[in-house]
Amino acid sequence: MDPNKIWFTSDHHFGHKNIIEFSQRPFLNTDEMNEELIKRWNEKIGTEDMVYHLGDFALMSSGKLRSILDRLNGRIHLIQGNHESAALDCASRFEWIKDYHELTVKDTDAHKGERFIVLLHYAMRVWNASHYGTWHLYGHSHGDLPDDEASLSFDVGVDTNNFYPYSYEDIKVRMSQKKWISPIESRNK
Repeated sequence: MDPNKIWFTSDHHFGHKNIIEFSQRPFLNTDEMNEELIKRWNEKIGTEDMVYHLGDFALMSSGKLRSILDRLNGRIHLIQGNHESAALDCASRFEWIKDYHELTVKDTDAHKGERFIVLLHYAMRVWNASHYGTWHLYGHSHGDLPDDEASLSFDVGVDTNNFYPYSYEDIKVRMSQKKWISPIESRNK
């Protein structure tokens, strides 16, 4: 899998009227929000790119969601959030739907040439192999959870990136700016 074709995002809430006020999104209504979210998605994501959506895809009828899904580029993998009934009704449009996923990405800059990433809708304080420097990507908090610069975790929700998805490279840059220290190394000092 080419790292340049991997994208992460979360919390689109297509069709969810209340999210506009709740997250102070700059849209007049859900139609305007949906159109802008589709536009920004497709500006970045190509038809064969891999998209890992970390939950809360939509709050609308499955029929309306199908018409949105038909317009979105990419091969979408969905981590279930707490608002997925319409997405579950459209399961055939997703590569898979899971509660949790551990992703390995080939990356020559990573330890042994592989980056291990834990994907979940919710933020965790610790996760599988976190003490070895693995990454954790999440959504759900709409940018309201303060970022911990000492933790290799990050909120990939659209509310944190001007309604655009994050590329693998975007995440790599963010993680390189963190002040994470291996607890194993710190014990050995």
